[in-house]
Amino acid sequence: MSIALLSVLSASAIAADFDDTARVVRVSPQIEQFNQPHQECHTEYVQSQRQERGIGGSIIGGLAGGLLGNQVGGGSGRTAATAAGAIAGAIVGDRVDNNNQQPSEQAVRQCRNVDNWQSRTNGYAVTYEYNGRTYTSVMPYDPGERVRLRVSLNPRN
Repeated sequence: MSIALLSVLSASAIAADFDDTARVVRVSPQIEQFNQPHQECHTEYVQSQRQERGIGGSIIGGLAGGLLGNQVGGGSGRTAATAAGAIAGAIVGDRVDNNNQQPSEQAVRQCRNVDNWQSRTNGYAVTYEYNGRTYTSVMPYDPGERVRLRVSLNPRN
């Protein structure tokens, strides 16, 4: 056997691993802030635009009412009947022409994005003392007053 091979075999025979504990000095949670925005929506009801009132029905109704009134009576009664027929026809014609213009409501959906900031702990910075020295390590949990260690001893070359 060569001397190099003998020294490697003897070094691996001396290496030792064992479990031990250390005193925890400080634990600091590692907090992460993150945003989970969401959408808030509501429905509003708005009045639809009302159209301008038309005068065509009044004109046609007034003419038709005047013609009908003119057929009734004679002399000055005919003139009064023509005027009354024209007025009544204009009113009826206006109502027929503009009756379909009822105001209506329309549903409008309004949405907006709202920030939703949250915090979560994604680990713990653990400071501990072992064998007279201070170490810090990030762990996924809070170890409490003592932390378990895996100690590995290897000789120096």
